Parts: sequence; structure tokens; C-alpha cells
Amino acid sequence: MVQIALLGHGTVGSGVVEVLRKNHESITKKAHDDINIKYILDLREFPELPYADKFVKDFSIIENDPEVDVVVECMGGLHPAYDFVKASMLKGKHVVTSNKELVATKGAELLKIAREKNLSFLFEASVGGGIPIIRPLYQCLAANEVYEIAGILNGTTNFILTKMIREQMSFQDALDMAQKLGYAERDPSADVQGDDACRKICILASLVFGKHVYPEQVHTEGITNITLEDVEYADSLDGVIKLLGRVKKLDDGHLSVMVCPAIVGRDGQLASVEDVFNGILVRGDAVGDVVFYGRGAGKLPTASAVVGDVIDCVKRLEYKKYLCWDEGEEGYVKDYRDTSSRFYVRLKASEPQKIMESAKKAFGELRMAHRNNAPEDEIAFATVSEVREGDLEKMVSQWKQEGTQVLGRIRLFDY
Repeated sequence: MVQIALLGHGTVGSGVVEVLRKNHESITKKAHDDINIKYILDLREFPELPYADKFVKDFSIIENDPEVDVVVECMGGLHPAYDFVKASMLKGKHVVTSNKELVATKGAELLKIAREKNLSFLFEASVGGGIPIIRPLYQCLAANEVYEIAGILNGTTNFILTKMIREQMSFQDALDMAQKLGYAERDPSADVQGDDACRKICILASLVFGKHVYPEQVHTEGITNITLEDVEYADSLDGVIKLLGRVKKLDDGHLSVMVCPAIVGRDGQLASVEDVFNGILVRGDAVGDVVFYGRGAGKLPTASAVVGDVIDCVKRLEYKKYLCWDEGEEGYVKDYRDTSSRFYVRLKASEPQKIMESAKKAFGELRMAHRNNAPEDEIAFATVSEVREGDLEKMVSQWKQEGTQVLGRIRLFDY
């Protein structure tokens, strides 16, 4: 029998218990061993639960119990999760986690401890919830040179944008609905400002390219400035707006990593990913484009991925030598201002024609965007060729100095 301890009995943690109890017989067969939850760490009390006797409030009980083989961390946040996970591993315990912030921030350090202690540190649920992505990347696609990943990595923002596109809801109305339905937290900032997607693309980039990419290295923009006007203009460009996490290996060996709203072609592979669903596109030299699709969050989908890691851990109670990356380094992620993209730009100008002339001179051929009942002093266009980010920022600054109001700018990506 393998004894496990669960840290946290919130949405994901309680889902882990539910899956382990409900599917106990089949899980035992797949793991080739009986998995028993010995402890559940939570400061709250749950006297009504049939497993109320398993709850403890003192982590040291788990840390110092040699019978605990695997610690399953579902607390979220960096502290005390990081302290508990590190202490568990230093005591020789394997760890499974769903904590994206922990892996994105401390992954290299914890994987190094796993190597040194011959332990497993598994985190399938940290990206994409119930969507299998970590294991396929390091196993099924191992023969490929993966050179680009782009994903709709946050279900809350995808739900909001879907409502704006399909039902012409304002951002605030769509956010209010997401909160009422339980898709968005009371404080939705981590979702709508892009932080959640940032942590996830950091994990994917670190795993695929072998060096830790830290959240502070990633240029991150959220969706709070997206308007219904932008949605209508994007439609005229045959596209829809999505919040994407993106990493691309450049010819010079550096990485371009970014989280931002983007217009993707209506016929693209990510355009049809709607509501709370996630979609992750992986580009490899041999396989081409592969898309992983499903519910990116939620109690049971995420718990499914956590328990899958627990089973894998129990079957092979040793370090996963193929799941690792090294510490990152300064300059590894290229400054986004030195990378290039196509852009949609929306402006309010007293002399629209003069602005268009300056834009054509700076960016070359432009494609005009349109919407119904647009004011005469509003213009919107998309660049046909890629523009260096830094050059666009200089032009935007110049326009602002001349009294032109920049109402919006969104990247266009081919996904």
C-alpha cells in the first residue's frame, strides 16, 4: 500500500479525494498498488465528511511521517506551498502538484532536488487542467524539434471574449457573468491581466526548450482594454480576438515569449476554441501542428490530471529523468521590443489622412478595417508585413505627441 498526503482541501483537493474514492478499484489496477490517503492538511474542519478523521492542521505531522510516500499539493499560491513541497522532497517524498505559480517560479530548483534525491516531481495539472499536455510534450512528441507553442491557456478570459464576440456583451458585463457562473474569482486580476496564462506558458517554454523561463521575463498583457469596437474591427479582418500565451524559438537561439490579446484568423485552429475551453497548439518539425483541446480548469478535470500523476508516480517511485530543465539566465528571453509581429491599430485623429500617410511610410502596405457607424475621425488598419515592436512603440509615441489618440493595438498571429 502507498500512503499519500494531500495538502489543501479546496476545489482541486476535494476533487482529488472524490476521484480517488470513486474510482478506487480501477486506480488500484492501473497503479499496481493500493493508494491510501493518510492525511489531508487544511486549517478548516470538515466534520460532516466520511473521511473527517484524515484531516490535520500541522504540516510537520506529514513531513516527519516516514510512511508517507507521495505528497499531493493542491493549495495554490507560492507560500506556504513552496516551503511544504521543498521540505517534503528533502525528506525523500515524491510530489505531485497542480500549482502553476509554484512550478513557473520554482520549477528548476524543485526539479534539481528531484534529480539529487531520485524523486518524482510531477505537475501535469499545472497547465491546461484536465488537458494532457506536459506528458505528451516530453514523451509522445519527443522525436520532434518543437519550435513554437501558442495556447488559449485561461478559460475565464476565453469565456469573456466569447461573450463579447458572440453576444456583443461589454467586457464588464461578460466578466460579471463569468463571476456569477463561478468561472471568475471575486478578484479576477490574475485571469484578466494575463498572469495565469503567463505562468502556464513559462512552464511549457521551460519544459520544451530546457531552460527555466521566469514570469518576470515574459511581456504580459491582459484583456481589460479590449472593446466591442475592437471585436467588430477584428471581424472585418476575418479574425477573432483571443488571449494567447506564445513561445517561439528564434533563429539566434533566443526565445520570444509573450502573453497578449491577439487576432487569429477565423479559419485558424484556435479560433473555434470558445467559452471556458482551452486549446494549445504545438508546432514540431516532424509532426507539424498538433492541437490539444479541452476544459482547462474545474474541480474534476484538474483532479483527473492530478490523480493521473499520482498513478504514474506510484507505478515508478523514482525520479523521472526525462522531466527536467535547467536554471534560466538573463537574456535568454529576447526583449519583446526586438521581436516583430503584424499589428491591428485603431486611432482617433483630427487629420486621419495625414496619419494614414505616416503609417504607410513607416509600415508599408496596410489593410483597412471597418465597423458600422464609426466616427469620421476614427481609423483602423492592420499591417500586412511584420513590424518591429520597438518601432511601433516609437510611432505610437509620436502620434500621441501630435495629439492623436491611440484607441487600441492588437497583434495578429497565424494560429
